[in-house]
Amino acid sequence: MNHGISVLFRAIPVAMAFICFFLGGFIYLYGDDGARQVAGPVVFFLGAVCLALYTTAATIIRQLIHKFHPVLKYVIPVFGYLVAAIVLIMGIVVFDTAPNSNFIVSGHVVAGIGLIAACVSTVAVSSVKFYLIPVNSGVSGNIVNEKGFSGAAQYILIGLAVLISFVAWVWALVLLSKIDEGAYYFVAGTVMGGLACICTSLIALVASIVKQVRNTYTDRDRQMWPKLVLLMGTIALVWGIVVILSMAGDAANTTGFIMIGLGLVCFSISSKVILLSKVWKQTFVLANRIPMIPVITALLCLFLGVFLFEEGLYDNAFFVPARVLAGLGAICFCLFSIVSILESGTSKK
Repeated sequence: MNHGISVLFRAIPVAMAFICFFLGGFIYLYGDDGARQVAGPVVFFLGAVCLALYTTAATIIRQLIHKFHPVLKYVIPVFGYLVAAIVLIMGIVVFDTAPNSNFIVSGHVVAGIGLIAACVSTVAVSSVKFYLIPVNSGVSGNIVNEKGFSGAAQYILIGLAVLISFVAWVWALVLLSKIDEGAYYFVAGTVMGGLACICTSLIALVASIVKQVRNTYTDRDRQMWPKLVLLMGTIALVWGIVVILSMAGDAANTTGFIMIGLGLVCFSISSKVILLSKVWKQTFVLANRIPMIPVITALLCLFLGVFLFEEGLYDNAFFVPARVLAGLGAICFCLFSIVSILESGTSKK
């Protein structure tokens, strides 16, 4: 990877973040109807996930171009966790002081976005010794590399991702248990379930990176982690379709389109997990084609969003999913940047 390409791949998440910030702000400030009070904050804070993805991109790229100062392995991940903490706190403040049900929905979803940003930041921490992955991949056997993470660090990093995912799932179930109090709890709980699927998918990415850094990645890991991500993507996708079909005629059924978008984000994450599994201690001739997965999912999010924009001209219930899908498309494109970096760093060419 040369310097010019490294700058491009680091610029993509930042550019996507600012697109989300400006689009979310524009949506929220351009009017005062309820749909804007949901879509605006959600799209705005999806930009925080893009910033968190930047931390992963910067952590890996700087190792590939040999400009990873020892201080940066602390500064970059801390920046990601700081962004995640701000978003989580903002979400809690929004739904705790919500003047109406629209802000209750957006507040809970924003808090869930903060949990995703925390998981992504954990991926950045797991990647501070990424340079050891191609080294370990080039030797036979699974003798622990002493330069990698300790056994305790491995369990802490994976455990942190598991804990964040557990919080997201419990949060979703609590919200869904309150649906008798209002349909807005159904919407918030359903979307939080989709966000929990993304957090769970990121467990697989953290585990894959950490285990390969330690050289403890086995054939069982090669089979298990990609399947977990694909399962989460399928759950979110099917969940969305069920909501759309089972609640036809109800405005809340448009939440299903957001779930489909969240499922597509999971499939984007699968590209990284699949790549790491396919190139580990073996040659995979189609490795440079895997980055097409997040490109396809990004396009699917954007095209689906375009159709919903058109539908929104006749039914305002489609206003929120159309805008949120644009933000999810931005995240998928950020993930294209990450998987391209991984492909470059693990390539055996």
